[in-house]
Amino acid sequence: MPEERLFKTEEARPRAEIADVLATAAEQLEGGTVVLGGGSETREVDVPESPRFEVELERLTDSETGEQRYELEYEIRWTE
Repeated sequence: MPEERLFKTEEARPRAEIADVLATAAEQLEGGTVVLGGGSETREVDVPESPRFEVELERLTDSETGEQRYELEYEIRWTE
């Protein structure tokens, strides 16, 4: 199945600001519609009542430097 990216944003932010963004997203999710925004781009998406929810924590190690990086991902998915 081909992938079509509809929205993406990535930037360094203070932890408190990230928490605020997640809290706002949680409130919107309860209402059924989430508004994604970043820079000049905005996207609105309706989320069904019972989507699939995944939480994943990964530790990645750079093969050259040995530096470790962590990724904490929250994913909500559904089919139409």
